[in-house]
Amino acid sequence: MKKINELFQAHYALISYLIFGGLTTLINIITFVIFQSYLGVNYQFANVIAWFVSVVFAFVTNKLWVFGSKNVNFSGFMREILSFFGFRILSLVIDQLIMTIGVSVLHLDAALVKLFDQVFIVLINYVFSKLFIFKKS
Repeated sequence: MKKINELFQAHYALISYLIFGGLTTLINIITFVIFQSYLGVNYQFANVIAWFVSVVFAFVTNKLWVFGSKNVNFSGFMREILSFFGFRILSLVIDQLIMTIGVSVLHLDAALVKLFDQVFIVLINYVFSKLFIFKKS
């Protein structure tokens, strides 16, 4: 049991990122499907709405629980939020590119492309967060 606890502590950021990243992905996909399938919003616009909702959730969970950022002063908080949204905008561009190729070029189902797309996006967002946004000072 001690060894399991040591492994959990050693890999806490990755494990918690997978949990909260999974929840963020779920929020993203559900929001996308609601707007695209049920409300009839164009898939590209629905993707941007889903991105925004999930990025707000991701910032809070990443800051508080995944990377345990202790930045509470205004300048530290602003650096984190601006870099978080900046890198997430980069991943949104990649997201939109994958969605456009999958749906408009390959004529695949938008929800299926979105599911595939989110696996890749979660991985690159972890790298961005770990190396650039919530890095230990």
